[in-house]
Amino acid sequence: MTAVTDEDQGNDSDSGTGKTDGREGGRKDGRWDDGLIARRAAAAEAREAGEPESPAPAEDDAEPQVEAYAPADGPLPPRLDALRELVGLSRARLDRDTLAEAGRVLDEAAARQRLSSRHTVIAVAGATGSGKSTLFNALAGAPISDTGLRRPTTSQPIACSWTDGAAGLLDRLAVPGRLRRRPHPGPAAFDEALQGLVLVDLPDHDSAATEHRAQVDRVLALVDAVIWVVDPEKYADAALHERYLRPLAGHAEVTFVVLNQTDRLPGEAADLVLDDLRRLLDEDGIALGEHGEPGATVMSLSALTGDGVPELREMIGRFVQDRTAATRRLSADVDAAAARLRPVYVAEGRPGLGERARDEFTDRLAEAVGSAAAGQAAEREWRRNASRACGTPWLRLWRWYENRGLPGSLDRLGQALTPPEEELTARQRVEQAVRIVADDAADGLPGPWAQAVREAAFNGARGLPEALDELAVKAGAPGASKRGGGREEGRSTVGGPPLVGAPLGGRPAKPPRPKWWPAAVLAQVSMTLLQIFGGLWLVGQIIGVLEPGLVTPALIMLAGVVGGPLVEWACAAAIRGPARRYGQDAERRLREAAAGCGRARVLDPVAAELVRYREVRERYVTVTEFSTTGR
Repeated sequence: MTAVTDEDQGNDSDSGTGKTDGREGGRKDGRWDDGLIARRAAAAEAREAGEPESPAPAEDDAEPQVEAYAPADGPLPPRLDALRELVGLSRARLDRDTLAEAGRVLDEAAARQRLSSRHTVIAVAGATGSGKSTLFNALAGAPISDTGLRRPTTSQPIACSWTDGAAGLLDRLAVPGRLRRRPHPGPAAFDEALQGLVLVDLPDHDSAATEHRAQVDRVLALVDAVIWVVDPEKYADAALHERYLRPLAGHAEVTFVVLNQTDRLPGEAADLVLDDLRRLLDEDGIALGEHGEPGATVMSLSALTGDGVPELREMIGRFVQDRTAATRRLSADVDAAAARLRPVYVAEGRPGLGERARDEFTDRLAEAVGSAAAGQAAEREWRRNASRACGTPWLRLWRWYENRGLPGSLDRLGQALTPPEEELTARQRVEQAVRIVADDAADGLPGPWAQAVREAAFNGARGLPEALDELAVKAGAPGASKRGGGREEGRSTVGGPPLVGAPLGGRPAKPPRPKWWPAAVLAQVSMTLLQIFGGLWLVGQIIGVLEPGLVTPALIMLAGVVGGPLVEWACAAAIRGPARRYGQDAERRLREAAAGCGRARVLDPVAAELVRYREVRERYVTVTEFSTTGR
């Protein structure tokens, strides 16, 4: 088979070089090998000479492709499924560029698994002048790829397939039909270990032609394995290590690094250079397959003299017959994609909403809605009603006078005093509570998920102040029935400026009376009647209507005067417990209403985002737990 050069490619249509489109073409020992007739002639000569026949390739490689390179029960299918689910669950939270590499890996894995499982595609890559085309020809046993001093020599990928059925794989690599070859009948072609091998000679990765480098990058992303050919002069080239070897360190199990041209090194220099090459590979993070451990294969040879080529061919044969190259390559691709995604899935610590954060959020909402003040107001209202019911008529008259709203009354003075804690508006307190709980929930999360948690919290908090007002009304907050939660006056106790000196809603609704209050009222009426009776008796004696005798009416009047306050004092002592319980109940109801509103609008959406993160985190763990590269 003849070499293919840039000049040959430009003269395919009108020259007599004998190259055909899609079949072997070239020349061997002065004879043209230009297609089916030539192959049949060669087979006939081989039979006459008693040599085994070369396996005849199909004209169009139309043999059905075999699927499932990876076994169905192996670790790769679950990892691919988990990665697919991971990408699906993350599309609404991560941008397209972040998921692009994972999507590419899934697409390429699906494409590779639809193609032949009997073939292993190995690319031969190297720098200008490294001798990769010479090594390619040595492995194929024929001068398939052009070699020479002109640079670049190889301008397009050239493929050599040992068996049929590789057309789909070569189509995926975009190798033109005219550059697809078969090894010439000989030891290399009939090597059983190489059956299923597809060897691809790539352009120089450091070529001055941009399109050549682009082809190298494209094909390297698709092949099952790669043989890097380096020479004593460029084995430490930064372009090779920084652009290819270091980024592909996780693909060590499908990587061969061959130091070529050892015939140019005198004495033990080849061993010294090989040791230095191993050192550089180790610095690149590439695991070396030594002492039976999985990793890259590193060896030295001379493609020109053939020294070391049989050993490489034997290693490649074992590698091909193992039938796991595609699985290893895809697994390494998944590892690389997972490593890129690690910053957006792996959190620091244990993010989430604990009971402490939830309780503190409820406390802040209760403070913003004024539940404690509402409880105190309810307790005061209970005591006030008890005093009104059980107090003396004279004390009632005095309190009625106070409650007329005259300037300087005690109630007005109490309302004019603004507690220091009311300097912050209720809306600001709600916003602060939401911000704190969002920060607590997002603490330690990767950036995109932390942002999603904060957005869920802030979106739910948009109508929270108004909702707290409405729930305060339904929960029987103080003054809610009278003021409608502050809305009838055009002011919102939570959504707007706070009511001065009053908790949410102002005064509480009239509390229920206990059953013993009528008895207390009757006792207070009796004491009042005694006062009136004794007073009238004394007046009658003074004006002479009744017989004189001051002791008895005085004692009766004194009993009424002293008994009234005593009854009131006893009632005040008796109402302390019920009043406190009533205030606590009012505070609890308002606190629960605020907590329920905050939970529905803020905590539940935040918890949903955290559950979504935990789901994708579990998928990510599934993607990485069966890693074969340790990344």
